[in-house]
Order: sequence, then C-alpha cells, then structure tokens
Amino acid sequence: MAREATTLLKPNDPAPFTIDNAEGRSPFLLIADHAGSRVPESLGGLGLTAADRARHIAVDIGTRGVGRALAHLLDAPFIHQTYSRLVIDCNRDPGHEDAIAIQSDGTYIIGNGALDDAARQARIAAIHTPYHAAISAMLDARQAAGTETILLSLHSFTPKLGGFIRPWHVGVLHWLGRTDFAIAMLAQLQGDKAICVGDNAPYRMDATDYTAPLHAFPRNLRYAEIEIRQDLISDHDGQAHWAGKLQEATTSAWRQLP
Repeated sequence: MAREATTLLKPNDPAPFTIDNAEGRSPFLLIADHAGSRVPESLGGLGLTAADRARHIAVDIGTRGVGRALAHLLDAPFIHQTYSRLVIDCNRDPGHEDAIAIQSDGTYIIGNGALDDAARQARIAAIHTPYHAAISAMLDARQAAGTETILLSLHSFTPKLGGFIRPWHVGVLHWLGRTDFAIAMLAQLQGDKAICVGDNAPYRMDATDYTAPLHAFPRNLRYAEIEIRQDLISDHDGQAHWAGKLQEATTSAWRQLP
C-alpha cells in the first residue's frame, strides 16, 4: 500500500493531516474529518471547477476555523484532514463504495468515475489511513499517560439541501457507546433559546459513520459529533462566535458528568 500512496501525493502536495496544539492538556480531543478542500495535483482538480471545490460538497465550510479557535479556548489538540472529502471521505469505511463519491448534491464528480482498485487503494493509503492512524496514536498516547479523553468531532452542514431549508443552527449527533457527554452537551445547547438545536439532526449518527465508531466505541470513550450550519461559520467572526458557544457547552457538560 505504501507504493500506491507515493503515486498519488507528489512533493508539492501537503501532508494528509495537521495537528494543532498537540500538547493540549484538556480532556477533549478535537477532530475534523472534512476540514480540508485540497485535491492532490495528480488528480487534476477531479474535473471540477474551483467554485465546486469550495462548495459544501467538497469541504465542511468553517470547521477548520472553528476547530482552531476551540482548540485554543479548551487547550485541546485538534487533528484535521487536509484533503477534500471528494478525494476520499474520512468519515466513511474506506472499503465501501460511498467513501469516494461519484456525485454529490446533483454534481457529477468526473475524476471519481470508473476508478480501478489501484486508484482507490492509492487514496486510502495516502490520505485515509494516515489520518486515522494519527487519531489512534494520539488516543493511545493519552491513554498510556492516564489522560481522560472525550472525542469531539466537528462537522458543518449546508443550510439548504434538496430544496429543504434546514432550520437548525447546530446539531449534536450520537449513537452507541458512552453517550452521556453528548446528551449533556445537547442539553446545554438547548438551554440557549435563541438557537435551534438538533438532536441527531440534520443527520442521525448510524452505521454509515466511521470515525466515532472506529475510535470512540472500542475504547469506551465519551464522544459527540457536532454539526454547525455553514452560513453561521463562513467567516472569522462567525467561527469565533461558535467556538465560544461550543467552549461553554462542552465545559459545562463535562463538569456535570459523574
């Protein structure tokens, strides 16, 4: 698999992930599967326009800025993906077809059509595997040091999809395992009557999700997946505002845990 990786990323391509504040001491580990929008040079932009590569189909708009601000406020490490979810979706099982989308919200992804197994394996080896290995390594190191970890996965969602206007400002997703933190955080956010908060909305966490089930469930970690509406965090001010809201909610929820 190492050979396939070297055929995809070239010297001018960045690393598949970045870790901010790696020595952060809080109980939180922040991650963002879809923070990046880069496409390896060898893939020629996937046949998409620059405008399409900046849309919600390619990147969770605002999550990198929110994550970096929140990492500072919480003193937490933040691991985030560099490459677009259209290259390979790091919140999907790499063995499943939907890990590399053929179309998204009505847009055909030309560069993802008719991929052979070697091309798929190259993307897995170069991008998907190293990102998840970095998360695993961080979790293993924290466990070895006796450091409590709550996994907080940051995502964002488009305000309108398929003609449906999405009213939520933020959603908290949860499924199996230790959901007490997610439920406590949900309650904290719902206490703010100025915002509309989704409980497993606009998406429901289930078996299509990959990251939380892979890292939190077998380690018996508390976790939450946060979805913020993209029009609220499309600029620096919005990102700072929502980082502050999440800092208050996460800290308050953590303090209420037994």
